[in-house]
Amino acid sequence: MHEATVVIEVPFHDVDVMRVAWHGHYVKYLEVARCALLDQIEYNYPQMEESGYAWPVIDLRIRYAQPLKFQQKVLVTATVAEWENRLKINYVISDFESGRRLTKGSTTQVAVEIKSGEMLFESPKIMFTKLGLNGV
Repeated sequence: MHEATVVIEVPFHDVDVMRVAWHGHYVKYLEVARCALLDQIEYNYPQMEESGYAWPVIDLRIRYAQPLKFQQKVLVTATVAEWENRLKINYVISDFESGRRLTKGSTTQVAVEIKSGEMLFESPKIMFTKLGLNGV
């Protein structure tokens, strides 16, 4: 299982007058964890481009169970859930101190050949290689 966790402290510029993080900023926190995960498998956005593929997000889901608050430290964990036909990453945001789950979500990305602009219906071989699944 490929997984990465980052620690984020909710900054003041992300919160409203009640010191609660605006819901749209959660996407940014997921992106930080996703990039850490992609760095881990050495296939972040520059490497994707070098391999001839773009991987746009085509679906994003977030379940807001508990609010994130100003200066709260949270753990954002990104886990590869699917990779054969698309790249699906699941996320959990939890409180750093208590470990309590606050939010969960997922993103789905598909491979698009940069040269032709065509979406692929299965992940290119490079994804399997980067995930260490050469024999699959």
